[in-house]
Amino acid sequence: MNENFLKELLEEFHRPLTNPVLIFSLILLIILLSPILLRKINIPGIIGLIISGVVIGPHGFNILAKNSAVDLFSTIGLLYIMFIAGLELDLNEFQKHKNKSFVFGALTFFIPLTLGYPVCYYVLGYGPEASFLTASMFATHTLVAYPIVTRFGIAKHSAVAITVGGTILTDTAVLIILAIIMGSSKGNLNQEFWIRLGTSLAIFSAIMFLLVPRIAKWFFRKLESEKTSHYIFVLSVVFFAAFLAEVAGVEAIIGAFVAGLALNKLIPHSSALMNRIEFIGNAIFIPFFLISVGMLVDVSVIFSGYTALVVAGVLTITALLGKWLAAFATQKIFRYKRQERQLIFGLSSAHAAATLAIILVGFREGILDENILNGTIILILITCLVASFATENATRQIVMDSETNLVNAQESPLNEEHILLPVEDFKRVEQMLELAILLKDKKSPNPITLLSVVPNNEEAEQNLQVARKKLEKTYQIASATETNINIIASIDHNINSGIIRTSKEIMASLILLDWPVKKNLVDIFFGERTDQLLSHIDKNVFITRTNNLLAAHKRILLFLPPMVELEKGFSSCLDLLLRLSKELTVPVICYCNTKTQASVNNYIISVKSGLISFTNFDEWDDFLVLSRSIRQEDIMVIFTGRRGSVSFQPAIDNIYQKLEKYFEQNSRLLVYPSQYDSGNKFEEYDDINAEPLSKGIETIQKIGKEIGSIFKGKD
Repeated sequence: MNENFLKELLEEFHRPLTNPVLIFSLILLIILLSPILLRKINIPGIIGLIISGVVIGPHGFNILAKNSAVDLFSTIGLLYIMFIAGLELDLNEFQKHKNKSFVFGALTFFIPLTLGYPVCYYVLGYGPEASFLTASMFATHTLVAYPIVTRFGIAKHSAVAITVGGTILTDTAVLIILAIIMGSSKGNLNQEFWIRLGTSLAIFSAIMFLLVPRIAKWFFRKLESEKTSHYIFVLSVVFFAAFLAEVAGVEAIIGAFVAGLALNKLIPHSSALMNRIEFIGNAIFIPFFLISVGMLVDVSVIFSGYTALVVAGVLTITALLGKWLAAFATQKIFRYKRQERQLIFGLSSAHAAATLAIILVGFREGILDENILNGTIILILITCLVASFATENATRQIVMDSETNLVNAQESPLNEEHILLPVEDFKRVEQMLELAILLKDKKSPNPITLLSVVPNNEEAEQNLQVARKKLEKTYQIASATETNINIIASIDHNINSGIIRTSKEIMASLILLDWPVKKNLVDIFFGERTDQLLSHIDKNVFITRTNNLLAAHKRILLFLPPMVELEKGFSSCLDLLLRLSKELTVPVICYCNTKTQASVNNYIISVKSGLISFTNFDEWDDFLVLSRSIRQEDIMVIFTGRRGSVSFQPAIDNIYQKLEKYFEQNSRLLVYPSQYDSGNKFEEYDDINAEPLSKGIETIQKIGKEIGSIFKGKD
């Protein structure tokens, strides 16, 4: 009995492993321990996964063989890397640097190709077709080191944006060249081939960029509460896009990247869905792909003969040199720093997926021999190791420099940012919290504080318990985005006094209020409660109503009255809105006068953040003249000063009524920046006393209206 049991147990561990449970357990153990152990000696975790693949692979100890399950998870991991790269690409930043991406794409394509062809033809002695195919392999690169950039939080850096853009351009070009070479070798390179390729790519692009975003927007809006369904839908889009790309005649990785671009604007970076996508990818699928890359490496090739070793060395040196020269040329053309050049080189120097696809196809067709195949396998290992080291070192340096610049710029410390979210309507708390998460700086150590104020009456204690239970449900919402929240249920005589007291206790920098439900008492609410709150506390106050899915908005319309840039809280409020536009990947269109435009432009240049287009506007008395240019998918953001502040405009004092009446379907945001003390003097407006001025203007306007009514009566 015992002997049979022992025999069966030993069979389970027979190499290569065949038990799927044991295989999966081994992979998970490697994913868990490899990065932890190598981190102790300052080696990137990616390298540990690749080396682990070498050890357990068929060319190592043969613990795990290449089979359908490994291939499936490996394919998913590769597609996941490309999908996340497309999803995290800052489209506004990419649009801003698109010319740089084209330049880098051209450099990283032509330099390795130009360098590689004579090396293969003259040094290694291969024919024209084999030399050209091998040289095109040098032009490709796989974003193996991209998870490092994501982990350090600089995925939206301009150097990353142009590298990702260049990756897609060069890989697409190389894979199309591969299709052309294969067509040429089979004698199919005719007019029908070009028509079929062009038509299929056009249909693929139309489906992905016109049809898929509309379906996704409808799905997210109709099933807003079905969070699991959102993730399954996204995965379906990724693999459907990968399949369509193959049908169109290009590699599946292009389809996965295009899927990321198509869904980019619908999945904010700080959303719960984005967190799930990154978590599952970084935990399972991407490590599986890296392990599978290591499983391809045959270390014995190094010792198999002089020729194989020479070919592997020449290929590796040529590949790395070509990518370094492309990064160096990019640095000189666009005047990048040394660490940015190193980041570009690190991200673009790893050869894996597309490289392997080209070499395997060439080997199967008899164009390339075994020496090129084995040399490429060694090239994949070495370039992945070099890319990981280079990317991590460059990323650390960039992060350190950005933190140093932040301190030197003497900006407001992050520990001063603290968002207070008073909750009255618990049905709206999820939408409000989602907005607060998008506004919050991810580096700020302070949580988002949710407050429920209970009236001080006989039922106060019972209502307090009910409020706490309802607030505790928000922990689940926040945990999905890894956001820290703090809940406070407080007793006070009225809601305003509770908000004012708590905001001072926690030293809140922003109070985020929900727009009141449309009632007949709206005027009373704004006329009394808001005025009372604004007059008793000098904090930035946002009053908001989101009528659509946040990710479904297409523009932020920013309305800035004259002199609002002089308010104390203006710059911090503007930072929050620029952060929101970056999270939603939407442009900001600012309506203001020329003086305010100049101030905002100077501020944006000084902080090197955001991109705003301006429209000159001075007709604040006739605000509705803009209604023709405002669409339902716009977020309307109106800055307005408190009574007595330098930017107070009587003409927009009742703006909330106009918004409620004429723009009910729009998402809207009223911004009240904190103001300076009365003793503060403004450099550009020396002798302005805001309160008498605003009262005088108000009086003159009333007199004008009375005179106008007299003449109308006579008519």
